[in-house]
Amino acid sequence: MERVGAVVLAAGAGARMGNRPKCLLELDGIPLIQRQLMALSGAGVVEQVVVLGHHAARIQPVLSDFPVTRVCNPDPAAGQVSSLRLGLQSLSSSMDTVLVALADQPLIGAQDIVELLGAYCRRPDGTSLARADVDGQPGNPVVFSAEVCKEILNSEPAFGCRQWQEAHPDKVHRWISSNMHYCLDVDSPGDIELLAARTGHRLHWPMDLDVQR
Repeated sequence: MERVGAVVLAAGAGARMGNRPKCLLELDGIPLIQRQLMALSGAGVVEQVVVLGHHAARIQPVLSDFPVTRVCNPDPAAGQVSSLRLGLQSLSSSMDTVLVALADQPLIGAQDIVELLGAYCRRPDGTSLARADVDGQPGNPVVFSAEVCKEILNSEPAFGCRQWQEAHPDKVHRWISSNMHYCLDVDSPGDIELLAARTGHRLHWPMDLDVQR
């Protein structure tokens, strides 16, 4: 059975959220980053690396009950690729498959991860990466082989998952799905309102981050 490891990206500044960590938004009282980690564990992902950066000190306590590897990007302003590469470097070399997830996707659950991994396992011959395609929109997480991980890390520092896909379009399995969970994230207060309007799910800030209190 293939061993799946995950990198969860949680290093962002949340500039459009008033410089607050988006992954600490809560759905039904549970921070989004905890929901993502529970989804990964529930789907059988054996190793999880969380990459922190901005707001690391505030996020760390909500990870204390989870058996994850925590790494901190010393220069998160360098961009998401730098966090991705740090996370990939921190995964055990025994992983056969790598999944890269965002920490601010509110509706991703274990079944969504299972379905994505299933699509990866059934990918066409010659492809090495799978991601959902929902109405022409690329989704997250993405999942790829250990060989792709090595290729990314052996490339220049600005080379990440997106750059790999652009360089190898014929090796990307764009799995057609109608599941909007893969395309929903929250980057701004307007996204919180849009999520509530579209799905009925209302996100809330923890008390210490709620600027409206």
